[in-house]
Amino acid sequence: MVLWVFGYGSIVWNPGFDFDEKIIGYIKDYRRVFDLACIDHRGTPENPARTCTLEAKEGAVCWGAAYCVRGIEREKAAMQYLERRECEYDLKSYVDFYKEGYDLKPTLTGVVVFTSTNNKESNKYYIGPAPLEEMARQIATANGPCGNNRDYLFLLEKAMFDIGHEDDHVIELANEVRKVLGRLKEKKITVVPPHIPLIPLVQPLMQLVPLPETTIVDSR
Repeated sequence: MVLWVFGYGSIVWNPGFDFDEKIIGYIKDYRRVFDLACIDHRGTPENPARTCTLEAKEGAVCWGAAYCVRGIEREKAAMQYLERRECEYDLKSYVDFYKEGYDLKPTLTGVVVFTSTNNKESNKYYIGPAPLEEMARQIATANGPCGNNRDYLFLLEKAMFDIGHEDDHVIELANEVRKVLGRLKEKKITVVPPHIPLIPLVQPLMQLVPLPETTIVDSR
């Protein structure tokens, strides 16, 4: 038995399961979007993180990595791990996978990919698209038990660079998050909380008190 799994998010740089082979490539007619909430890894129910899922789009290409797991027991262990990890994703699809330079015929067929229903009524974790600035603010400030949301985005940006196939949407969003972080840092430095009194830069001069006159006594 052979299992192939396609990773397009954190699985690209951190699969988390034992595998026998890794191939860089892409799937067709899907694009990467940050429309899924994460409330237990890099976010909380009160401040959910935004993680990526796939959106069907004709003519689009989504680059990532395919992982091969051989053996019934190892395949079972990998799937159990992934189903726990990818609990926000309510769909498992089977797709064709292509290597660079082999665009006409898929290198692999029946590759498993975890995706989500793009419908808030069907999937409670689906939060949908938002303006770039709004998504950036959410990603810049969300934190969870496994770390913060911005690191997830920055690590994905680096992973796509490392495999030689950067994602324009990831780059645009990451740059906007950096702008938000810069403004937050600037605000933190310049704004003094109201409960902390300002210390005058120039201390008032000490008042000089004249010394009493000295009486000289002739002891002769």
